[in-house]
This record gives sequence, structure tokens and C-alpha cells, in this order.
Amino acid sequence: MEIDNGFSGADRYEIGISRPGGRIMLSGTQAIVRMMLAQAAADREAGLNTAGFASGYRGSPLGAVDMEMWKAKRVLEQAGIRFLPAINEELAATAVLGTQRVGSDADRKVDGVFGLWYGKGPGVDRAGDALHHGNAYGSSEMGGVLVIVGDDHGCVSSSMSHQSDQTLIAWGMPVIHPASVADYEAYGLWGWAASRHSGLWIGFKAISETVESSVSCRSVERRSFSLPPVDPGNDGLHWRWPDLPGPQMEQRMAFKLEAFSAFARANPLDKLTFGQAAPRLLIAAVGKAHGDVMEALRQLGAGEAELESAGIALLQVGLVWPLSPLLAELAETAEAVLVVEEKAAVAEALLKQHLYNVPEARRPVVIGKEDEEGRPLLPVAEELRPSRLAPLLLARLQALGVSAGLPACWQQPVLDHPAGLLKRTPYFCSGCPHNLSTLVPEGSRAQLGIGCHAMAARIPERHTSGSVQMGGEGVDWLGAEGFVDTGHIFQNMGDGTFFHSGHLAIRQAVAAGSNITYKLLYNDAVAMTGGQPIDGKLTVPQIVRLALAERVARVVVVADDPGRYVGDNALPGDTRVYHRDRMDEVQRELRELNGVSLLIYDQVCATEARRRRKRKQAPALNRSVVINEQVCEGCGDCQKASNCLSVVPLKTDHGVKRRIDQHSCNTDMSCLKGFCPSFVTLRGRPRVKRSDAELQRAVGQAVARLPEPGAALGTAPYEILLTGIGGTGVVTVSSIVATAAHLQQAAVSVLDFTGFAQKGGSVLSHIRLASDRAQLHQNRIDRGGADALIAADLVVATEREALECIRAGRTRIAANLHETQVGLMLRDPTLQVDSDGMLSLLEKRSGAQALALDAKALAERFATPLQANVLLLGFAWQAGLVPLRLDAVRQAIRLQGGSGDDNLAAFDCGRLAAGDPDALRRLDGGERTQDEFDDYERLKLSRMRLLAEYQNPEYAARYLRRLGKVEQATRDWQGEDAVQAEALRIAVARNLYKLMACKDEYEVARQLSDRGFLQRLAEEHGSLDGLRFHLAPDVFNFWRRQPRKVAVGRWILPLMRGLARLRFLRGSMFDPFAGQEDRRAERQLLADYESLLDTLCAGLERGKLAIAVKLARLPESVRGYGHVKLAAIPAMGKRKAELLLAFSEPSTGQPLPEQAQRRHIPIVAR
Repeated sequence: MEIDNGFSGADRYEIGISRPGGRIMLSGTQAIVRMMLAQAAADREAGLNTAGFASGYRGSPLGAVDMEMWKAKRVLEQAGIRFLPAINEELAATAVLGTQRVGSDADRKVDGVFGLWYGKGPGVDRAGDALHHGNAYGSSEMGGVLVIVGDDHGCVSSSMSHQSDQTLIAWGMPVIHPASVADYEAYGLWGWAASRHSGLWIGFKAISETVESSVSCRSVERRSFSLPPVDPGNDGLHWRWPDLPGPQMEQRMAFKLEAFSAFARANPLDKLTFGQAAPRLLIAAVGKAHGDVMEALRQLGAGEAELESAGIALLQVGLVWPLSPLLAELAETAEAVLVVEEKAAVAEALLKQHLYNVPEARRPVVIGKEDEEGRPLLPVAEELRPSRLAPLLLARLQALGVSAGLPACWQQPVLDHPAGLLKRTPYFCSGCPHNLSTLVPEGSRAQLGIGCHAMAARIPERHTSGSVQMGGEGVDWLGAEGFVDTGHIFQNMGDGTFFHSGHLAIRQAVAAGSNITYKLLYNDAVAMTGGQPIDGKLTVPQIVRLALAERVARVVVVADDPGRYVGDNALPGDTRVYHRDRMDEVQRELRELNGVSLLIYDQVCATEARRRRKRKQAPALNRSVVINEQVCEGCGDCQKASNCLSVVPLKTDHGVKRRIDQHSCNTDMSCLKGFCPSFVTLRGRPRVKRSDAELQRAVGQAVARLPEPGAALGTAPYEILLTGIGGTGVVTVSSIVATAAHLQQAAVSVLDFTGFAQKGGSVLSHIRLASDRAQLHQNRIDRGGADALIAADLVVATEREALECIRAGRTRIAANLHETQVGLMLRDPTLQVDSDGMLSLLEKRSGAQALALDAKALAERFATPLQANVLLLGFAWQAGLVPLRLDAVRQAIRLQGGSGDDNLAAFDCGRLAAGDPDALRRLDGGERTQDEFDDYERLKLSRMRLLAEYQNPEYAARYLRRLGKVEQATRDWQGEDAVQAEALRIAVARNLYKLMACKDEYEVARQLSDRGFLQRLAEEHGSLDGLRFHLAPDVFNFWRRQPRKVAVGRWILPLMRGLARLRFLRGSMFDPFAGQEDRRAERQLLADYESLLDTLCAGLERGKLAIAVKLARLPESVRGYGHVKLAAIPAMGKRKAELLLAFSEPSTGQPLPEQAQRRHIPIVAR
């Protein structure tokens, strides 16, 4: 079968609407847009003069509805549909309420407006008054309202899990719950028809697991609805005016509900999947739970025909409230009913209530949350999984005599998870304003709010805690402050929250006379849900005027560019503006004031600023930061100062240093505050490094000779789990796979769990493929269900959510060995990502050797670093882990647009890495992954050469003599002791060199002025324009407690080179720097270490080698410059004393367990 070369993104809003029906690929969010277009088309076909209106407020899992509406603006407007993003949920609901009066207005342009409101679960609560009133006033006869409720059942990206059913029911609002994205359109059209018929608003549950998924499915054939006669009561069912308060509204609600029930009976929403009337067991699966039941039955091997012959029926319940007529009818004829629904019992409780007065002879046993004996059966708090349902269903089927093809018992996968593994939690983006704006002065504390800044609560040093609803920020303090000794707090609030409702909290604080400083974090974007603009113009001068009008005691502005407030952007009155470098000083001043103060921190969201630069809406970056790795000590002070993820670890033969990731760097420049002379800045940006055309042609020719793996989809689902980091293209890869499956007419579903992923957090994409759509019952890969794991990041792959999908003997693994730091490493520079250990864990869990490569390193060589995940996809495809046709995958890559050619080149490179790694190594000039200095002798010779350059040959000879003594003491060890002896020699060689080659003024000057370093900078940036060195010489800092750095230009290079030539003065009586505290400490460290080596050589014996290695490596913990280095010395001294005590104790004669060594994994391996 040929692939669908005519596929385009426009299909999702045209096929089955303005074009004949067929297969479409769409997400849950896109399905919400599509259902509005489908309603408009249905009305046109029926000859109705209607329009559409949508409004709501963003929030996961409905965080992207507004963006999708904006993308579809042209087609929506052509269909007569208006989208109004609201500033909060209740005002959105009020706007939707207004659309329902249009049909009765004398000056109406249309006969009715079908409305759609959307909001996440907490937004439903906030908008309760407006939604309650809207439902009571009712819909119009040619309008109708759908209330799209984004319920996060699993608390994936919310402050708490949410189930809105009970709230909607309390308002008398019917609730429908589609099982999958494929149901959305049909349910939406049904909902509007029911709303028009009954006068009610209709609640539509869009839970995370459906609305955040994408599926390939057939477009819906529009059905015509039967409109049964209704009793309109005294004054009708729909919107009318006047409609003054009184009991008639409640009386009318009863008539509305009866009209709705009549519509539901005439137009059943629920479907009998299999079975007949009078079943022995009726399984009533509500919403998404229907897919869970179907998948559990498939896993058990239970065929529908056999189940039906045994008297078992399965009902897909889409109408949650009022009680489904079909469920009520079938239940009265059943012997037993099993109600399966996620979270608290709703349909189950309704059914039991309905059956209470049914004669006992016709009353079945109803189980669900509890069994017949009242014991817990199905979970109330957890999300449902097929593997959770399978043992329960197996027991019920066996009790009914169904056994053919079923296992005797259900084997639940083991879900143990090793402790102590790093976790990739969301973190502030590179250059994020919150890196600095959420800091508080020593002795103060802050309270968090809704927004990205809430991640400050994950950083203990920020002293940030507390959590309240959106718009309540700081008001909880009003209740607490009279009962605690704390006299003042800071309250963080985003500008989006301020515009949404937060300004009322500030007004309340002023009215209460509280002592509180609101920190309004003005970032000019709603970054938490994707970077949308605030729904209305809000400038810093406007906020200042509002605050002053509200009688805020003092308003100050802190900004990265204080000079921007001129002309039309001028601040009112005597409002003071400070540079962000004075943030601590300003906060200390404000906390001493009585009353409410407001600090506005003005800096554009770093990610939004990057988007604007990409769209040419903001000037391109014109500065770059580079770290000289020879000068860097790897102390991490720059990371602590900036809290920036673009300052990344760099593993070198001299230890772990730091470098700037130029691809993610937003040039916030905060890293320059780190007390280290290794930073240089230049004008302009590094040149984009791309693979040369000749190399790409060579790769293409080599790939053309590769055989295709021949993997193909079978009858059972094939399930791929893709793990990675937010913002690196993981969702792009899952989209490529899904599109390729759609192009080759296969069935596919994708569930992207992104949560806070755009903040560098975990992304898990669940991709399920099948040759037949009927085999894909749900979107999430069940426990032990993954056929393939494509681990774009090993940290995410070893988190619990990913590990539980792996099953020994089933799951094959393709992994990226590149180690990307986690946020915790910014505060603890000693932490490292252990890719080797993580890969071993995955191999142990899967029971097979993994396929692994460093995708980032290969992408930097053969494509661009941004294509690393696509390269990994090519690697996995060639290894047979992605059973899709090559032409479909390549076409899907082209359809992604943008960097299509680069992505194809990366995909080919990945294929070659899997299919012919030797050919790839030849193209790359040979394998270069073996550490040049794994061997002690090579290490010794290298360090001798470097010390001769550092000082002179005599100095290097002193180093060699010291090593000779250690060699003599460790020469005769055998077996495991010989391994430890080699580790000791290497440790001494590295650390003795480190102490002898201290980075003093002479050495820093020599490395910074090194012509090779400067030449590399010039090649990477095109020139050395604007070159600046950032130094903290004592001449500028002798009177300061905290040294301050200054920027100096190229004019200093001759002085640096002159200083480097004077290094022969080092340590002599003529050395002008010898008396400084750092230099004295460094000389003492060397003397102490040489004394320690004498102690070790004299006391070495069997069983003490491991302790000796630890002692020899102690200097590794003393890193940095000035006060940073000096602060690390006492901790090392304490550890040294502990280890020396252990070393001095009598040996047992038994060797200690061998110290773990990282095994070598080449760039293309396994």
C-alpha cells in the first residue's frame, strides 16, 4: 500500500467537514477546535443561521487550547466562530452566558450562538458562580453550551488532582465523558444538541489522558438527532428575559432535566460493546475506563465472542449524570453489575440509588469501589490501569466459568525502584528571570504562588513555601501574621496571576494593614503553559499607577535594563528604579517598612525572548559568554551565582570543568558573577556549526547500502516509550513516529506527558502502534507493556514512571549516553549523572543488552546538536525498534518543516550508527572515545610536560621524584590489590599535579592569553570583536569584604603575557603575590599533601589501599579561587582526619570491596 503523500496539517479541520470524510490525525486539543467547526458545518447543512463563540482560561491539561484556536483563526472566522481569551475563568463563563441571550435579542445578527467554555479543574471551582448561573438561566434553542472541564485525575501538572463531576452535578449540569479523542467530535455535537433541546449547559470531561493525546482515526459521520416532545413547564426551558430571581428557576430545572433525559433516551450516547440483554455480568465502564477494561481483557486473552456466550456484557458509559438510560435498563436485567470508573464513584452511586426501589428479584449486585462484602475493590485515589483491572476481571471471569485462553493467575510486573537515583525535576530555564527574582535576603522567607516561579520551592536555599489558589497569594499571611513572631514576608506573584485576579489580593492586604512585600515578577508572558501573552495589555507603568491608586505604601521597580522607562514608558511620580544587581539591597530596605510594599521585577521570560528573536520580533543576541576550561576549576560558583542550566559540566582529563552551552544560552550574563577568572565575553554569537555537505553525502551513500531491518506491525499493539527532556524535541520525535504511522495507514495513538517539561523536566511519550485501530484501546503504555524504550535521556528513563513500563524478555532499548545535568547539580557541583549505572539498571530490568550511543556527540559532528533526538530515532529504527516503513518515516520528517534536511541527515547518521558503526567511525576519522590518560604511564608523562610549561623542567622533576616513591610503595601488589594500587598511583598523579600547578596570577594570565585559546575563539565567533576578560584583581578589591569583578578589554593581553613570562618569580622572595592568603594556603596544601604521601607510603598494607585512594583524592574537593577555595579547605581537613584515623587502625588483611570504576562505553557501542 502506498503512503498518503497528500497528507497535510489542514486535513484535521477539513476532512469530514468541508471535504469528504476519511482518516485524520489530531490531538485532543485540536479535537476541541474541530468539534466547533463540525457544529458550524452541521448548522449550515441544516439551514440554520448560527455562530460560534469560545472563551476560557488556559491551564493544564487545557493549557494549549488558546494557542490552537489562534493557529486555526482563519478557518474559525470563516465558519463564523469567535474566540475570546478571557483574563480569568469566571469572566469567560460570564461571556459565554451572554451568547445565549442573542437568540432572543431583537437586533440579533444570527439566530443563535453555540458556546464553548474551557478551564482546568480549579478553574471550574473558581468559575462556579458564573457557571451555576449560566446553567440556571439556560441555553438558547439554536445556541447551546459545552463546558469543557480539564480534569487532571493523576495530578500530573496541578496543585492537586481534580474530579469535577460532583461539582457540575450540584449545579444540575449533565456530565458526559468521552473515552478517547476519537469520541470528542461525536460527543461535542451530541452535547450541543442536548443543550439546545433541554436548555441546560452540558459538562464535557476532558481528562489529561485523553485531551493530551493524539490519535489517527476516521472522521465522524454526523448523525441526526431525534427531538422527543417535552413539557416546557409554565415559561419554557430556554433563556428568556425577564427572568427574575425566584423558585421558578428551580422548578424550571426539573423540567430541563426531564427534557434532557428524554433526549438521552431518544439519542443514546452509551454503546454496548458486546453482550446482550439480561447478562450474568454487566461491566459498565465510564469514559476512559472503557479503554482500560478493553485492554485488560486483551491482555488476558479473553475473546468477545466467548465472553458474550458466557453471559457477559460490556457497556461504554459516556453519560455520567443523569444516570444513563441504557445502563439503568441493562442493570435491571443483569445478575451483577461491575461499575468501572476512575476516581470517586459517581455512576456507581447513581445506579445504586436507582436500583434501591427495584423489586429484589430484579435487583442485581452492584460492585465497583467495593465488592459484595464491602471490601475495597477499585481504587478511589489512583488512576486506573489495565494491569490493575486484569486480576479483578480474571477472578470474575473464572467464577463465571470462562477459562479458555485465560491465564490461571495474573502475574503483576515487579515495580521495585532503586533508591538514590537522580530525578529530572522541572527547573528554571537558562537565563530565567526567576533565577534571581525569587532570591530573598538572609533571614527572610517568601511564599510561592501559581506560576513558573513556584519552582523556587524546590530550592531550599530560597526559603520559599506555602501554596494557595490562584489569586489568593499573600492573603493566607493575613490570617497567620497575628499569631507568629515573624514580622514580614515576601510574596511572589506572576504578572499573569496579577491580571487574572491577584490584584485583589494586594487590595486585601492593604485593607488589612499587613506587613508584606509583594514581588510582582513581570515577565511579559504566561510561560508556564507555553508562552502565551497575557490576555490584555499590562505594562509596568500601568501596574505602578494601579498600586499607588490602591494605596500601596511603596512601589519600586528592579530591572535588567533600568534605562527603559522613558517617554511613553516613563514611571509615574518619584517611583525608584534599580538595576537587578541591587536586588538584595532593595529587599532589605523594603522588609523594614510597615505596611504593604510592591517590588516589580521587570525582565522578559527567557524562553519567550528566544521565541521573539526567532520570529524576528526582538533584536538578535549580540554577546557571547565563553569559559576557558584551562582556567576553570570546576568549583561551580558560577552555577550557584546564576542558577543557570546553560552552565554545564564538561568532563576533561583534569576533572569536571564547566562550559557554556551556546545553543541554550540566553546571555543573561549572571554566570559572570561567579568568582572565577575563566570567563570571557565577545560581541556576536558563535557561528552555527553544521555538517559539511561532503560528509553528509558520504553518510547518505553509506546508508543507501544498508539493509532495511524488516520490522513490521503485527496484529497485537506495538508499544514504544520515548523518554527525554523538555525543550529538546522529544515531542517532535513522537510526532514523526505518529505521522509516519498515519501515512502508512496504520493505527496510532500518542500520549505526551509533558507537565512542566518546557522547564527542562521529564517528558514521556507513550506511542502505541497497530495494524488495526480496534487493537488500540487506550493511550498509555501499561506496566510492563513497552516493546521498545527509546531513551533520549537516561535520567528520565530510570524514573519510576518509565521503569514500570519495562518487562524482562520483551522490552528492547536504544539509549542516548549523553549526560545532561539536572537542576540539583547546579547547587551541588560534586554530583554527576551516572549514565553507565543507569544503563546497567535498564539492562537488568529488560534482561537484554541495550543499544547505546552518544547521540549529542554524533549530532554535533554529522548534523547539528539540535537533531540529537532525531538521530537517536534513526538509530532505533535501523535496529528494528520502530516497525514502520522507511518512506513513511522520511516523509513524516519532511512534514515537520523547519529543519527537515538537517533532521533527515541526522536520521541517516543514526541509521548508519546502528547498521554499520565501523563505516561511521571511518567517516569520523576513527573512534576517539578512549581517554588518552586512562593509563598511569601516559598520565605521568603528560603531567610532567605540563609542569615544565607551568614552571620549568626542575619543577617537573620534583613531581617525578614524588611519584617514584609511590611507585616503589605499590610495586609488588597482586590481583585485586594491584587494581587498587594502580588507582592509588593515578589518584596521586592527578592530585599532586593539581596542587603543584595552582592557578595563580601567572598561570591564569598564561592561559587567558594563550594564542591557541584566542584563535579558537576567533574561529568560533568570526572575530575577537568586543573581547572582554572578567577579573577580580586585588588592586580593585582590597577594601571590599566580597570581591567584585571588572571587565577589561584586549589591551590587557600584552600585560598578561608579560606577567606569564615572570612566572620564574613564583614562590621566590621577589614574588609579589606570595603573601596573599590564597597563595599561602596553596603552599600549605602542597606541603601537607607531600607529608600525607609519606604517611601513605610508609603505612600501606593489604586492606588499606581503598582508604589510601580516598586520601590521595582529597584535593579534588578543594576547587575555585579566593574565598571559594578557602571555604572548601576546612571540610577537606575534617574528612582527612577521619580517613587518617581509619588508615592508622590495624588492617584485617582483607581487601576492601573494589571501588566502582566506570566502564568504557564507546561512542557507538553495545
